[in-house]
Amino acid sequence: MNTAPGVIAVVESQLSNFGLTPLRAAHELGFHTVLVSNDPDRYRVVGIAEEIFSRHVDEIVRTDTNSADAVVAALRPFHEQGLLRGVMTVTDYNIPIVAEVAAHFGLPGLSPQAARNCRDKLLMRQACERAGVAVPGFHQATAEEDALAAAERFGYPVVVKPMTESASIGVTLCRTPEEVAAAYRDISSSPTDFRGQPRRPGALVEEYLLGFEVSVESVLADGERRFLGVTDKALGAHPHFVEMGDTFPSMLSEPVRAECTDLARRALEAVGHDFGAAHVEVKMTEKGPYVVEVNGRMPGAEITQLIREATGLYLQREVVRLHAGLAADLTTTHDRAAASRYLSARQAGTLTAIGGTDLARRVPGVVDVDLEVHPGDAVRPAESNLDLLGYVVAVGDTTGDAVRRAEAALGQLTPVIAPATGDGR
Repeated sequence: MNTAPGVIAVVESQLSNFGLTPLRAAHELGFHTVLVSNDPDRYRVVGIAEEIFSRHVDEIVRTDTNSADAVVAALRPFHEQGLLRGVMTVTDYNIPIVAEVAAHFGLPGLSPQAARNCRDKLLMRQACERAGVAVPGFHQATAEEDALAAAERFGYPVVVKPMTESASIGVTLCRTPEEVAAAYRDISSSPTDFRGQPRRPGALVEEYLLGFEVSVESVLADGERRFLGVTDKALGAHPHFVEMGDTFPSMLSEPVRAECTDLARRALEAVGHDFGAAHVEVKMTEKGPYVVEVNGRMPGAEITQLIREATGLYLQREVVRLHAGLAADLTTTHDRAAASRYLSARQAGTLTAIGGTDLARRVPGVVDVDLEVHPGDAVRPAESNLDLLGYVVAVGDTTGDAVRRAEAALGQLTPVIAPATGDGR
């Protein structure tokens, strides 16, 4: 068989346009692209799915992607023929599994322990705490009374969350003991996560950090960590923590960006991050920055698109190159700004239509308007990033230009929703 350029295997992905872009990037680089999934059809609802599956997926392998052994067995034929060049994922659920698979085949990737530290919020916080990296007060509660005692110790409000979910699933701000108890019961009653993997028992109860959130984007290649910049993050209203938009680069002052970047660097060292892209979420408070999340992958949502629009760096392509054992080119070619803003439903019900898309596309600087729902879909006010209806992306010479254009475009979009007769789920 042809031994060049070889196979890149993508093991599951985020359920979004971004999630499918590594397949496009790998295919554009000339690799034979393989999607490894236990349910590949789940991705066909994504806006760019038709393009990706028809043009950029060369092969689909169905297997139990919640098992490293099963993925190894599925990819072994490519390895035995000398074709397997890299294995990767951009979804938190499969990062530890992919790390084990890469290690088994001697391919580039995160070390398995670093991957587990990034994946599990409890392990991440423990690693940071041991290294003296600022994280909120936290406690793994394994009983309702335990959760209530931790909340009393931290002081209300507190955040209650599962330890191994993504996309802000199940993350809740609780202002009363009743809300803590309800959140704990909701999380602990489900033994598995969104992708069917076992959840760590109980729930994480955390001190609430009052402030604004950013993320720090970086790539570790050839032993050197390159920081790409800081992203401003817009979150929706509590009690949930839904991401409603991002702006790159940040509009914050250089000293604040430097503080956040330094904290992200120390957090990555604490968890042992030793390969590839990283996305560290940081909360800036009156006491300084605190680590919220350490993700051993590229940033999700539309942040990679913002980076490309703002700097010219095609991050997905360069990360694929790293996973294939090739040198990454992190050179930037221009200096501008980009912003995304997300559309959400104001009520639960059935979507009839979304008006204003043509107007949104006509706003100067808008480069993308994408709708992730269709007439007839059930919608509800967003409780996690999975509930968002679509997004706009705009560019500008400054962050302010990009933000105002994205917000102007979002304002043109009008969801028409027939009210639900039940709970809208």
